[in-house]
Amino acid sequence: MLEGLFRTKSLEQLKASAEDPHHQLKRKLSAFDLTMFGIGAIIGAGIFSTIGTAAAGNLADGRPGAGPALILSFVLTAVACGFTALCYAELSSMIPVSGSAYTYAYATLGELMAWIIGWDLVLEYAVSNVAVAISWGDYARSLLDNLGLHIPGWLAIDPRTALTLSEGWLKQAALAAQPGLGVRMDLLAQAHQGLVDGGQVFAYWASVKDAPLVGGFPVTVNLLAVLITGLVTAVCVWGIKESSRVNSVMVVVKLVVLLGVIAMGAAYVDTKNWHPFTPNGFKGIQAGAAIIFFAFIGFDAVSTTAQECRDPGRDLPRGILWSLGICTAIYVLVTAVVTGMVHYTELAGKADPLAYVFEKHHLNGLAGVISVGAVIATAACLLVYQLGQPRILMAMSNDGLLGRWFGRIHPKHGTPSNATWLTGLVVALPAALMNIGEVVELSNIGTLFAFAIVCGGMLILRVRRPDAVRRFKTPLPWVIGPAGILSCFWLAAGLPTVTFVRFLIWLGVGLVVYLAFGVRNSRVRAAAAQAGGAQPGPQP
Repeated sequence: MLEGLFRTKSLEQLKASAEDPHHQLKRKLSAFDLTMFGIGAIIGAGIFSTIGTAAAGNLADGRPGAGPALILSFVLTAVACGFTALCYAELSSMIPVSGSAYTYAYATLGELMAWIIGWDLVLEYAVSNVAVAISWGDYARSLLDNLGLHIPGWLAIDPRTALTLSEGWLKQAALAAQPGLGVRMDLLAQAHQGLVDGGQVFAYWASVKDAPLVGGFPVTVNLLAVLITGLVTAVCVWGIKESSRVNSVMVVVKLVVLLGVIAMGAAYVDTKNWHPFTPNGFKGIQAGAAIIFFAFIGFDAVSTTAQECRDPGRDLPRGILWSLGICTAIYVLVTAVVTGMVHYTELAGKADPLAYVFEKHHLNGLAGVISVGAVIATAACLLVYQLGQPRILMAMSNDGLLGRWFGRIHPKHGTPSNATWLTGLVVALPAALMNIGEVVELSNIGTLFAFAIVCGGMLILRVRRPDAVRRFKTPLPWVIGPAGILSCFWLAAGLPTVTFVRFLIWLGVGLVVYLAFGVRNSRVRAAAAQAGGAQPGPQP
């Protein structure tokens, strides 16, 4: 039993499974397509929204601002991600199989750790998708409002946010935190009866006052987040090349917008705004790095398309490294321009800092273009994440750790359609009912855990399979690998304790699922049992 938990899949077994005609995907992607997927995944809501908080800090939670030295925060985070990207590049060139870190863990650490990583990736991608869908809904609603198209407030807000009490009322009532749901429901009933002023009590009264009531509870939903999730999911089912074309168009649009920000904003840069450059020293730089890390995750999604690449050994490393390098250069230039156009302290509390700095210089037209860019950027990000998740589920299904249903390939489109539609549903429901603050930190911890495993996996294969073909080799592996692991620990140290608790609960649930289903249905375990003359467990 114990031996089976740590049984690995050989590189030969992994490659053979990718060539199985029942599990084959259409190989249509080039290095250019992969690079565009990487840029599509990385440049999302992060660059459009996190610069303000990262530069100015947040006095409410004691987080110091990086100031103009946020440029260094981006560089440090890029270096930390670069260590992992190099490890991903080597492993993807050796193991051209869908599944990303799940597959790499199976080859190096065994079945149990592969399951844990696969379950972790379900969390990473699903939670990231939810956060991006919610962000897209916020940006899209703001853009539609500016165009004179107004959506009812109760169709653009989640239930928890809708019932948020205003800070002013909380202070007046001498309350330090939001009271329970029962208290808020009583206040809502009084507001509808005119006994209290709803506008003073509820922070989002304009949205909640017209919401339909079911049993006294206001029915509110983030409809825009659901619609974009449904549309993107349909594109993903349509086909990998079609998804690539849609993604490429969106990537070109957002790159044009960001390059426009750099080019036009440079004319308004005042170098005096870069002084002091490091107002809070290295502590501020580290705090900034922890915030903007969310703006970098996504390059790992490129490796989930391994079975759809024309030449995965050559093109996957290029797609991963090129996309990370291009995005880092753009991030640094945008940050330099934004912190040069206004003093960093002015960015405090700005949810749309890029648009704000241009409005400050009376360039309102360009501010509107930036809003369009944010909508396109988040849609592209969601598309790539929605491509990645089903391919991990498919890889787990092919190994017998999930049921066959998850691994079925659409006969016409050549995509894992069942897993893709399920992913869309799993993302759409939380996006409709949750707020973004509840999901982002879980995405970060899941990503960092996967990154650390990939770095460790690269080192393990250097020892176990030193002669295996590596079309890309990580330079200085015994420096880069440990540096990547330590970088993940460094970034994770900035996350709150509750995030780790939730993460461990999620892994605990996954372990129960594995012991209940995966152990009995593992194809690797069944093959080993047959080879040893024992009776295999039931097959899915």
